[in-house]
Order: sequence, then structure tokens, then C-alpha cells
Amino acid sequence: MREQLMSSTLDSIARGEKWEYLVITVAPHESLADTRRRLVDHAEYGQWELQRSVHYRGGTRRHWMRRRVIRVRSTLQS
Repeated sequence: MREQLMSSTLDSIARGEKWEYLVITVAPHESLADTRRRLVDHAEYGQWELQRSVHYRGGTRRHWMRRRVIRVRSTLQS
């Protein structure tokens, strides 16, 4: 299973984007239960939501997950 973060949080904030994306690519020989567990873990602990899933002809599956970029402002006085 391969995971790829599409854009880092700092790059997303600099460009004014509201979402960051995580693409998870699953090989045909990997079990559906393992894939489901990985997606649930990302959703539960990383606050990701499943946006799109594609099942390709060769058996490869690709899942796009997204989460809102949270902009944190400093409360420290300069």
C-alpha cells in the first residue's frame, strides 16, 4: 500500500487552499480488510474523509482522502 500526501499544509495555507489531499494506492494482491482498516484509521485519527475511490481494470484501487486545512493564528504578542 502506498500513500502520497498531495500538498503539505504550509503550501496549502500559502496558496489559500481549504483542503489537503492524501492519495492511497492499493495493489491488487492486498486484502480489502487491510485497506478498509487503513482508511478507517486515517478517518478516525487523522480527521481525513474519503472523497473518491477508483477500482482500476488490473485490480489496483486508489482512494483520495481529504481534510480541511486548519489555519492556526499565533496568540503571542510580538
